[in-house]
Amino acid sequence: MAASVTEIYRSSNGDRWQLIETIDPPSPLVRHIPNPSSGGQTTETTVADFLGTNGSGPEFTALRRLLQSAADEPGDL
Repeated sequence: MAASVTEIYRSSNGDRWQLIETIDPPSPLVRHIPNPSSGGQTTETTVADFLGTNGSGPEFTALRRLLQSAADEPGDL
């Protein structure tokens, strides 16, 4: 069950990445929603696996910034 959904990044071609925070079990996920014309399927990956790919794209930068911001504010994430 999702507790909250936060948009991480939206690309110029319409792909979207979201941070999904779940309650039970507490396990943050990254959801990738491809643009409709690509015909791709939505995928969900753990935050650790997503960041473990060492990607350098803007979606990775945006997630790192979001996580750092949350770490700086007690009570979030």
